[in-house]
Amino acid sequence: MASYLTLRRALTAAASISAVSATSLSDVCSSTYAQAALPASSFYPGITIDSSSTTAALVSNSSVSSEWYPTATIEYCNVTFAYSHNGLTNDVVHVSYLVPAPENFQNRYVSTGGGGLAINSGSQYSPSGIIVGAVSGITDGGFGNFDTQWDAVFLAANDTINWQATYMFGYQAHHELAVLGKEFARNFYNVSSDTKVYSYYQGCSEGGREGWSQIQRFGDQFDGLAIGAPAFRYGQQQVNHLIGNVVEQTLNYFPSSCELEKIMNLTIAACDPMDGLTDGVVSRSDLCKLNFDINSTIGEAYSCAATTSSGSSGFGGLASGGSIKRRQDDGSTSAIPAQNGTVTAEGAAVASAYLDGFHNSKGERVYISYQPGAQMADAATTYDSTTNTWGLDISGLGGEWVARFLELQDASTLANLDNVTYDTIETWMKLGMNRYADSLQTTYPDLTDFQTSGGKVIHIHGEQDNSIPTGSSVHYYESVREVMYGNATYNESTAALDDFYRLFLVPGGAHCSSNTYQSSGGWPATTLQTVIDWVENSVAPDTLNNSGTVIDSLCRYPLRPLWSGNGTSFDCVYDQTSIDTWNYTFDAYKTPLY
Repeated sequence: MASYLTLRRALTAAASISAVSATSLSDVCSSTYAQAALPASSFYPGITIDSSSTTAALVSNSSVSSEWYPTATIEYCNVTFAYSHNGLTNDVVHVSYLVPAPENFQNRYVSTGGGGLAINSGSQYSPSGIIVGAVSGITDGGFGNFDTQWDAVFLAANDTINWQATYMFGYQAHHELAVLGKEFARNFYNVSSDTKVYSYYQGCSEGGREGWSQIQRFGDQFDGLAIGAPAFRYGQQQVNHLIGNVVEQTLNYFPSSCELEKIMNLTIAACDPMDGLTDGVVSRSDLCKLNFDINSTIGEAYSCAATTSSGSSGFGGLASGGSIKRRQDDGSTSAIPAQNGTVTAEGAAVASAYLDGFHNSKGERVYISYQPGAQMADAATTYDSTTNTWGLDISGLGGEWVARFLELQDASTLANLDNVTYDTIETWMKLGMNRYADSLQTTYPDLTDFQTSGGKVIHIHGEQDNSIPTGSSVHYYESVREVMYGNATYNESTAALDDFYRLFLVPGGAHCSSNTYQSSGGWPATTLQTVIDWVENSVAPDTLNNSGTVIDSLCRYPLRPLWSGNGTSFDCVYDQTSIDTWNYTFDAYKTPLY
């Protein structure tokens, strides 16, 4: 009798699913229907899906907008369920899939990534899947719920790493999310086994690193990816947030927020016309590096009105997650008085050392910094109203990385940077690189499996990113080119890479978004749609659509934008001297730093 009932239920569920194309979203948005669409118990060896955990909630007339997708009003069914890994105790992973109406489903699945220390970005990116007719998924990584970040579960106790959580954050959770999500989408819409369900990914910052973690390990998992500003070289990237602090401490000068902002604005003004068009955007930060002398700012007057700032500094900017603020901000407010003065030689020296990139005491390059014209967020200082002075403001993301993930203490930041030198920073970078080489570093350059599977990836990065250096993305692109096509000429190798991997730099773009200081630069809002067109229709993008008021298309690297005829004509040009400014020799390492 039990086997007969089981078969009857299965046939009833199958019949229900077969009718999905003729039903409305409200008809199928139920936990019962969603349960019937869950992957079979044997589908993914090593995990067990808890079908009783399934929930379904209908969402209608939801207005969504983002710089990553067109403004839209959408409806979807939010399906969640939980699963566990066999053999692990107290292990529960939650996944959430936004399911479009049956008539809107285009045989697509989309995973979206996180930011900062979060493995998902909630609703920041997931609506883009609904907009393109896809089931759209996020994961909580097994951290407890969708709002819990990795740092909350990283330590089993002081000095003891929770390696399961670390590997889930590093790559495993997103692999499981995508594999389960694609099968769930196929089942939910009763797509036959011989019909293609395309699988896509979108994410920026930490979400960008998560996307590359999948390409590098699971070459056939995604057909296409739209990736922004990935946090490559995690060991270096996170400690790099402390470089501005150590530069200021070493030079014993702590510039005010107004002085730093003046240096940035003068840099933008001087470098803006170097691309052939004065439009408030530094489109050629490489030419800026070649031709702009930051000492020319010395003696220039600055003036800023009094402000009330949240947290500590008034020039802080974003951490490595786009929407996640500097993690030392505690919600408090402080008054910053009106500032008047002139740019000092000491202030220019701090800015110069900060933008030059990190070298150890031997002068060897350890890591890179931001492009000139970027907001100097990691060099932010804090105002002491008691002494009327500016002082050290330890980067929250960098401070927590060292305290929690390197020193393995349950601490949200470092108490101080006493006795921390450039060589200390180098030691921290190498420790993180080696400890998390197989989970977080995410720099494997041989993408042969992805290429041969037919995958396509569009990689974008704001040229004035103030949290993850733009050169970080260029260096990875060059690493892939050299490893995969090292025997070819430069032009031959970039042409070969163009077959599946294209990099676009966004003039004036900040971290994963447009830049308030260079607002005309815009941001590409339909990158996922471009990836889909490339994958499904073989339309490879020579340029990338952009929302900028002047810059409406982006050049594919290594080509660079240039205007001529007093700004009347735009071209994407090859400029070897400028390209060379993006290439670095990391001589502090005995093995290649990809």
